Amino acid sequence: MGSKAGSASKVKLNTFDDLFGGAENTAGEQIIHAKLADLHTFKGHPFRVLDDEKMEETTESISRYGVLVPGLARPREGGGYEIIAGHRRKRGSERAGLDTMPVIVRNYTDDEATIIMVDSNIQREDILPSEKARAYAMKYEAMKHQGSKGGSTLDEVGEAAGESGKTVQRYVWLARLSDGLLDMVDKKKIGIAQGVDISFLSGEAQQWVSATLEETGAGVNASQSAKLKEYGKSGELTPAMVRLILTEEKPKERKVTIKGDKISRYFPEDYSNDDIEGVILELLEEWQRKQ
Repeated sequence: MGSKAGSASKVKLNTFDDLFGGAENTAGEQIIHAKLADLHTFKGHPFRVLDDEKMEETTESISRYGVLVPGLARPREGGGYEIIAGHRRKRGSERAGLDTMPVIVRNYTDDEATIIMVDSNIQREDILPSEKARAYAMKYEAMKHQGSKGGSTLDEVGEAAGESGKTVQRYVWLARLSDGLLDMVDKKKIGIAQGVDISFLSGEAQQWVSATLEETGAGVNASQSAKLKEYGKSGELTPAMVRLILTEEKPKERKVTIKGDKISRYFPEDYSNDDIEGVILELLEEWQRKQ
C-alpha cells in the first residue's frame, strides 16, 4: 500500500478491542448513547439486515442484556451519524423497543470507513453473491484511492476473508451486473461463472439477457455465456441474437446399437468392431450419394 496520510494501512482491525475498545484513549473519544433516529445506514451498504431467525436471537439478547459491543459510526454531513459497523445491532435495538444504542464515534475518511464496513461483515456465513460482489467492489475502489498499485490490491481486498485476488476479481466483475441479473445469481438461476461472463456486456445488452431469461425461464450454461461475452466484445450482439443463444436447442447425441447376431453373417470372423464400423460407414456414404 502507499504511504499517504490517512491511508487505510493505518486502520488495523484484528480484534474487537482494536475495533471497539479504547475509545477514551483516542483523542478523548467517548462511547455515546446515540438516538436510533440519529443513526443512518452507511451509504451504499451492500449487506442485508433481515428480520430472520438470527435477528430474533439478536433482539432477544439485546432485550435481556442491552447492546454489549458498541457500534462504530462517524459524524454525518447533515446531522446525526453514519453507521460503519452495527446495522444489525441497531435493528435489534429497534425491535427490542430501545431508543438509543452505544456507539463509538470516530472521524474516518470515506475510504477508511468503507474498508472497515466491508471487513466487519465479509466473513459472515450467510452472505449472498450479490452482497459479496458489491462489498468487494466498494472496498477495491476505496483501496485504489488509498494508493495501492498493481495486482496486489486485489489480494489485499480479499485478505480479511482469506480469499485470493483471483476470487475477488471475479466478484468485482460480478458487481457490474444489473440488479435483476444479480438477483438471478443469488437465486442460483445463473451460475457465478456465467454471471461473470455476462458482466462484460453493456448495460443495454444485459437488459436483453434479463428480459429473455424472465420471459422464457431458460437457464444459462457455460457455452451460452461464453458466446454472449464473445459477441458482446465484437459489438455484434442484438436482442434477436441474445434470444437465439439463450433458447437454442441443445443437440441430442444419436446412438444406434445393432446387435451382433444381425450383422455377423456379413463379415468375416477376423473383422474387428472398428473394421465393421468402417465398412458400414462406407456403405452409408455410397447409399447417400445414390439418393
